[in-house]
Amino acid sequence: MRKALLIALSTAALFLITSSSKAFAEGKTVTVTGEGKCAKCSLKETDSCQNVIQTKEDGKTVTYYVTKNDVADKFHKNVCKGTKKVTAKGTVKEVDGKKQLTATEIKTVE
Repeated sequence: MRKALLIALSTAALFLITSSSKAFAEGKTVTVTGEGKCAKCSLKETDSCQNVIQTKEDGKTVTYYVTKNDVADKFHKNVCKGTKKVTAKGTVKEVDGKKQLTATEIKTVE
């Protein structure tokens, strides 16, 4: 009886974890390291300047669009006209198929 209950609870827990892993990841603080660029000047994707970080995940290029806040605004001068290796900490959520990073810290990596 105990073994059957343990198996049932383990199965339920595994199901909950796999079905809602995206929801848990969206509020979690993450660290992203990659190429810091300007979405307007370097990528020609936006009408106004915006920080982006491009990194490789599973062999594919993933672009994180950094949401505008004081941290992003203060850092932007570092990547507006060129590319630099950067590390950023913050929370990630997906909006309209794009990953948005709300940064609490961004710094260049040397």
